[in-house]
Amino acid sequence: MGIRAIIVDTAGTTTDQHFIQDVLFPYSLKAMPIFLERQQQNFLVDACISDTRDIALEDDASLARVAEILQTWIREDRKATPLKTLQGLIWKEGYAQNDFTGHIYPDFIEAIKQYRAQGLRVYSFSSASVEAQKLLFSHSDGGDLTELFNGHFDTRTGSKLDKQAYSNILNTISLAPKQVLFVSDLLGELKAAAAAGMQTCQMVRDSTVKTGDYRQIHSFSELQIE
Repeated sequence: MGIRAIIVDTAGTTTDQHFIQDVLFPYSLKAMPIFLERQQQNFLVDACISDTRDIALEDDASLARVAEILQTWIREDRKATPLKTLQGLIWKEGYAQNDFTGHIYPDFIEAIKQYRAQGLRVYSFSSASVEAQKLLFSHSDGGDLTELFNGHFDTRTGSKLDKQAYSNILNTISLAPKQVLFVSDLLGELKAAAAAGMQTCQMVRDSTVKTGDYRQIHSFSELQIE
């Protein structure tokens, strides 16, 4: 049974982790208070504000306090869904204003074109919201790549460290586990995907990546699809 779909992680795999940490995170950190003040009447933003209060167990938190909580979560790289949703909305404005473009490794840009030409399905799975992923790939420094993807998944599917999240993805895309290859730089994610029965491959782009007993590549140009 051959591979029919590839699921890729984003940070550290398709995009440089430094772009996330040094460009996107600081941008959202600075913009968060003003964005909440300006957009608090927006239904989605209001829901995220409420969810933040619930998660922080601060039901009476002021808007300024909510912004502080979210900024703390940004510094901690907290994988909280309301934070990720709000960051996506903030980044949408940043992309629209051409404050930055999305960094995508050139080897992935070439690879995804090849995968689609081979008839393979391609998905991304990230702790960033689906909306943020679409923004990254539609405003990439390699152009708009969104038409090359079959879909995107985020923490609403489940934690990336949880086997069930990968089982949920398999149910959604209606493929057997062995027909799906998951590529990530993080061992915890690879372990969870393997537990769900997926084939796995670790992306090791630099010496700081902690490696384990998984097939390894240093670029998508090295990835052999069986």
